[in-house]
Amino acid sequence: MKIKELTCINCPLGCALTVTLDGEKVIKVEGNTCPKGKTYGEKEVTNPTRILTSSVEVIGGKLPVVSVKTASDIPKNKIKECAAGLKNITVQAPVKIGDIVLENIGGTGIALIATKNVERRYSAARGEINAGLYREKCR
Repeated sequence: MKIKELTCINCPLGCALTVTLDGEKVIKVEGNTCPKGKTYGEKEVTNPTRILTSSVEVIGGKLPVVSVKTASDIPKNKIKECAAGLKNITVQAPVKIGDIVLENIGGTGIALIATKNVERRYSAARGEINAGLYREKCR
């Protein structure tokens, strides 16, 4: 029998979990105050996953980057590979919350989505007028 000590991260309580394993099979989870703790303990010792958060470059946006996250959790052992792959990703403004930035990050089958709105930057060279700037100059 193997015993693993964990701190549950599913809620603010941070229960101290004790997970008992027989090989790779979970025998019991103790210390949880809710069912989520039991599920977390079982999953964390057999197949740990995480949500990846980062940012990617925005072309033509009012902001240079947009925050992004995976639509759901991905295998913990894929985090570094997936994060490294974001260095070459760019998106074109405008970007809306929930937009899919990447369909299948790192071959996980999970989408990478935008978590912030980024408006398009207007350019006088393209004949566009930034209304706020225009009003400011006319005062």
